[in-house]
Amino acid sequence: MTRGTQGRDEARQGLTLPRRALRRLTEVGIYAIPAVSLEHQHRGHRYVVRGTESGGAVEEIGHYVTFCDQGGAPLFWLHPLDSVGVNGVHALVIAPTLVRVEILRVGHTYDLFITQHAPGLSDHRKRPPLESRVLFRAHEGYLSLDLMEENKGRRGSVMPTFHSRAGEALTVPVEFEAVVKAISAAANCVGCRHSHYLRAPGQDDEDRIETKVSEVRA
Repeated sequence: MTRGTQGRDEARQGLTLPRRALRRLTEVGIYAIPAVSLEHQHRGHRYVVRGTESGGAVEEIGHYVTFCDQGGAPLFWLHPLDSVGVNGVHALVIAPTLVRVEILRVGHTYDLFITQHAPGLSDHRKRPPLESRVLFRAHEGYLSLDLMEENKGRRGSVMPTFHSRAGEALTVPVEFEAVVKAISAAANCVGCRHSHYLRAPGQDDEDRIETKVSEVRA
């Protein structure tokens, strides 16, 4: 396996979680799906990438996966997904290019992985490869705030700080700050039943109407 192939495979698979973490996530019923897939739209004659926003938290641990565009903006979901329990699937997204954002929280410690996924080049006779690359990766980040109860009102406005093994600050790319703040909140959402970043189609228009109404009332 070449270094380039190894890097693409690593980006495609998502965070490599320790067995103890995987076992604990299973025990507490947190079901996050980092897998992405390449799908063909027959009517549109194009390939797209499919992902599932999913996950949630219990007090001690949280695991969540969401998606955004290349500039970090929220994408519209294809439709929400209902689950038998909590901390499972929330919404399905399909787009020509997806940026996956995955986070694992254990207590106040966070691992973060941001990757981009898009159809590769094809000679129009073969199925193209799914091209994946790492945009940002950091382990053992720290957020001292208790977003469960004491600082619950700050969810969505803060994110962990990350450092290299040598102690140098690792800065989350500015375009992804909003989604990292949202997914940090999601990793503290106990019994999660809703999407934290994907949006309902038409929600932008609804937000603009609500803003105008608020301005008029003010």
